[in-house]
Amino acid sequence: MNISEKSKHIIDSCRFCWMCRHICPIGNANGQERTTARARALGLSMVVRGSAELTSDIIDNIYECSCCSACTCDCVTGWDPVTFTKEFRLQVAMEGKTPDYIRKLIDNCMNIGNPYGETNLDPVLEAAIAAHEAKTDTLLYLGSDARFCAPQAAVAAVKLLEKADISFTVLADEPDSGAAMEYMVSAANETTQMMKKAVSAMNGFERVIIYEPMDAKVIIREYQEWNLGLTAKIVLFPVFVASLLKKGMLTVKKTAEKITCQDSYILARELEETDRVREIILACGELIEMLLNRKDTVLAGHLLLAEYIPGVIALTAERRMQEALASGAETVVVATVAEKVAMETAKGLKIMTVEELVLAHLN
Repeated sequence: MNISEKSKHIIDSCRFCWMCRHICPIGNANGQERTTARARALGLSMVVRGSAELTSDIIDNIYECSCCSACTCDCVTGWDPVTFTKEFRLQVAMEGKTPDYIRKLIDNCMNIGNPYGETNLDPVLEAAIAAHEAKTDTLLYLGSDARFCAPQAAVAAVKLLEKADISFTVLADEPDSGAAMEYMVSAANETTQMMKKAVSAMNGFERVIIYEPMDAKVIIREYQEWNLGLTAKIVLFPVFVASLLKKGMLTVKKTAEKITCQDSYILARELEETDRVREIILACGELIEMLLNRKDTVLAGHLLLAEYIPGVIALTAERRMQEALASGAETVVVATVAEKVAMETAKGLKIMTVEELVLAHLN
């Protein structure tokens, strides 16, 4: 396989020491050693050395990784297993060995415009978007996850900006950011094609508020790294909401409600933004931290993985819900719709997005 020297070096440098074993949300959920970063590195090291073939079970293992970077954050030797995992995904695609369940999601992205194969918006969301079709200097970018998997959260995001009397635009034909493609096949030409369409749409605005962390990560990092020519100013949704509260454009009533924060792994580990959600929570109630928080957060949901290993993702949500219950909180606030969808099925505590929390506490 045509694997870069960087990825080979990471694989060769892995001590298979088990230090990352305890932190893998997928391995902890399904109880299988094969899904941990240590086992993945061991299997791929044999492929790189030519002592093992790239069999279907090894390929499946590559796609069982959530790419949440918990292993990277916890690695005492400083290596990044996500790097070689994504590179192997690209190589698998180039060799025509992509599993059918991933191929289906890729085809949906390329042919329909989103990984879920959805062609129609929820009527309530469609009406909310139509009310903001006029061109302004600010774009609220909702993303495919919110538009097609959690439309009620997307409607709440629109409503919150309306409450702040913000002039903004939402695109009815919003192009996918390419985040799903980057997750599945990394830097493939098809990924770049999708991203360029999103860049073209965003560059018509001075400021773009990115609602979903998964979109924010590729827009802030990959778009720049791949020189895609994005000129619009990018603002994370929690950062923008916190600024509205600070400026007094939104005012909330603080209650005695005990609220814990389910940190998005992307915001916490990729974009290093964990303070604004807490500022919002503290404006609305009492903050109760879970044992593992901020950069040590644990994945509680993943919409793409739920498409092909739904049972495992349900277990990740149940495990995290137990940790939330142990904190003594009444409410869990999430910054990503993937974890809202998953944790709501786990039941136990009230699950709210950032905008739902603020809307519920508005004066």
